[in-house]
Amino acid sequence: MKKRLITAGIALFALLAGILLVGQPARAAAGFTVSDGKLYDANGNEFVMRGVNHAHTWYQQQTSSFANVKALGANTVRVVLASGQRWTKNETADVANVVSLCKANRLICVLEVHDTTGYGEQAGAATLSQAVDYWISVQSALTGQEKYVIVNIGNEPYGNQNYGTWATDTANAIKRLRTAGFAHTIMVDGPNWGQDWSFTMRDNAASVFAADPQRNTVFSIHMYGVFDTAAEISDYLGRFRTAKLPIVVGEFGHNHSDGDPDEDAILSYAQANRIGWLGWSWSGNGGGVEYLDLAVNFDPANLSSWGQRLFNGANGIKQTAREASVYTGTPPTTPPTTPPTTPPTPPPTTPPTSPPAGIGCTATYSVTGQWQGGFQGDVKVTAGASPISSWVVRWTYANGQTVSQAWNATVTSSGSTVTAGNVSYNGRLAAGASTSFGFIGTWNGSNPVPTLSCNAT
Repeated sequence: MKKRLITAGIALFALLAGILLVGQPARAAAGFTVSDGKLYDANGNEFVMRGVNHAHTWYQQQTSSFANVKALGANTVRVVLASGQRWTKNETADVANVVSLCKANRLICVLEVHDTTGYGEQAGAATLSQAVDYWISVQSALTGQEKYVIVNIGNEPYGNQNYGTWATDTANAIKRLRTAGFAHTIMVDGPNWGQDWSFTMRDNAASVFAADPQRNTVFSIHMYGVFDTAAEISDYLGRFRTAKLPIVVGEFGHNHSDGDPDEDAILSYAQANRIGWLGWSWSGNGGGVEYLDLAVNFDPANLSSWGQRLFNGANGIKQTAREASVYTGTPPTTPPTTPPTTPPTPPPTTPPTSPPAGIGCTATYSVTGQWQGGFQGDVKVTAGASPISSWVVRWTYANGQTVSQAWNATVTSSGSTVTAGNVSYNGRLAAGASTSFGFIGTWNGSNPVPTLSCNAT
């Protein structure tokens, strides 16, 4: 979590430099792997993190938190550990117990060293090299757990000063872990108290990714006051998507001492683009940011307004989390059940042809997330009393709204009229069965729900 005010300005729309597409190896079955900018579990299924951070190192007695987080729908927990430089070291036995708690509750475990927070600005903070020393010291608790554990080398490893060596230090830390035998997916945080306002991580991500001999590194951005508009959020995350480099929002909140992050835009954009996120934090915050507690006094029956938003709100955990298939045994999913990381193949220039009339279907339209100038929509298509093999949905916007990106449908626009047709895998529906497609749109002034027509064959 960011501990200080951001004091330097943001050159938000600076040109992205140095991010090159890097070839990715074939996925292996030993554990999590990265390919084409996406994270896959050991069964070969794409995995999208939907979870929370838990300050285990300061609240080691709160072992029930793992079960409570799972009961509220999370699929991942990011666990705070200490390497001994600033806080009492979590020894090998404790790390092994944390992993077992994650596995018992069918959670993916992201383990992070917190002592690196704000190095170069925070007195006593650990270096990334010292964090690697820690991981090697507890390696026996992690070997063989690659299906369930992701190693986040160090939390927010540099403040707002002296962060110029972030890329070199991060690349060296990854290589040391690989040399030591770590086969896990590795996660790395950005500098500037995790918020990367200097774009140091963004502009050096490709070279850091290439430094990993296994090409199995995920980048983590922390979104607090620096990310207070939808434009900033979509620009930062979108550049990683364009470069096909894996990115997650490793921490974020609904408010902070350094500004007011746009949590709705974070959640909406992440859902539309299959980007993982981990909210800060389950409980136990202090220092004036107690409002970031998701559960008051670790009580899952007493969620704060932030907790209600994250777990039960639009694009929140209850609505979007899917358990890792290493626990469910699900075979590889084709196609994905939620929006792909990269936009679908551009639709044809001519709209889909309506199927012959006579076989019924209905369609319902909902706005699942909205921010200034943009929104995310969802359309549910339901077959009537007879099976159908294809469908086309049409609607006309009344207030100048547009559709800019869609998934699970072929969507075209002609003026204010939008036409959406099924794709190869979701046209055939049994009687009464349903499928859904989603899209990102723009609006200005008002965003009423249009009237839809549905034709099927």
